Amino acid sequence: MNLASRSPLLPLVLAALLVGLSGCDDGAEPGAESEPQELVSFNGDIFGTFYQVAIADPLDTGRQEELEQGILDEMHEVDEQMSTWRDDSELSALNQAPIGEWQSISDEFMQVLELSQQINQQSDGAFDVTIGSLVNLWSFGPEAEPQEIPDEAVLEERLATVGMDAIELDPDNLRVRRLRDVYVDLSAIAKGFATDEVAAYLERQGIENYLVNLGGEVKVKGHRDGDSRLWRIGIEVPSDASQPRAEHIIGLEDISIATSGDYRHYFEQDGKRYSHTIDPRTGRPITHRLASISVVHSSNAMADALATALTVLGEDEGMDMAIRDNIAVVMLVRSDGDWESRVSPAFVERFGQEMVDSLGLKVVSAD
Repeated sequence: MNLASRSPLLPLVLAALLVGLSGCDDGAEPGAESEPQELVSFNGDIFGTFYQVAIADPLDTGRQEELEQGILDEMHEVDEQMSTWRDDSELSALNQAPIGEWQSISDEFMQVLELSQQINQQSDGAFDVTIGSLVNLWSFGPEAEPQEIPDEAVLEERLATVGMDAIELDPDNLRVRRLRDVYVDLSAIAKGFATDEVAAYLERQGIENYLVNLGGEVKVKGHRDGDSRLWRIGIEVPSDASQPRAEHIIGLEDISIATSGDYRHYFEQDGKRYSHTIDPRTGRPITHRLASISVVHSSNAMADALATALTVLGEDEGMDMAIRDNIAVVMLVRSDGDWESRVSPAFVERFGQEMVDSLGLKVVSAD
């Protein structure tokens, strides 16, 4: 099945992709002598980006074909539920429904909306899925308008409608309705959710060692060789260069990581750069020094949403939230034409001081 021709589900996060996640480790851990086991790998296009699933468990050909189809089915299901680019998705039906009219939705869609409400409250409004009309206005959504600064009056009009109180959830009956004319956009969480869904499918199939990489949102279980080698990912240097370069290489085991940033998807007008990341509290692109942030969490949907929220908050408020809520993060912050790598105490707790020191990362602690 060719997915390359499908309309993209998640243009925002993908265009700002900052994790050059080459999921597979080409070499052994220090001290190891055996050759790494050959992986079974499935690759293709989905959601307007790539996907890569690598499995270290031994599989015969028939089993490989079964798993590949199951992986595709999981991704297509999320696309059918949460795409803003498909007129027949559940999300499009919600956005096109009359104000106040209940819409029946899937359990998965409800999970994402409930998690979105949670992150919205946790971040004091820095994460808000009702921001779609502003995203479109700034030329970063399905409306694909000319890339230019929007009219101030139109911007204020759309900003006035934004807010999570504009959608009402009825989890017991799996239905939702809009109370104002907002455009719900799940770009900052649905790809992470899809990553979790593919991983959950593999676990239901008894797969014990895997890496799932959907456009840079990564979840891993077990080991690269089914024994001791960690899965490795590289956090990309903030750069406008066409070829990304990994700066920090991190070994992962039974965890996920998601990244958000502002330097790959933007437009310029009158010599000023306008980021694709819109602050839902102001309706305008972010302007601080935070170039990217990677969040490590057991849930990739949670990591995806938190990465966006922390990006909106910026290097200071974002780190304050990470410290307060014990979130493991790596921040790349612009500094005098270069960047500085900062991590939260939870990141040190997760990976150890030795690894943090070896990568030259600066630990930020609570005041």
